[in-house]
Amino acid sequence: MTVNAATATRLRTGGPEGDGPKTAEHALGWVLVVVFAMLVTQLGLL
Repeated sequence: MTVNAATATRLRTGGPEGDGPKTAEHALGWVLVVVFAMLVTQLGLL
């Protein structure tokens, strides 16, 4: 195995093509948006 072949298999970082539960990730994102909006309104920043 050459050095290039060995490093090519280790350089994958996952990125946007990574595996994972897309629905849960989407829902968690919206939950964070709602929590942030509640925090902003409770602190009177809006």
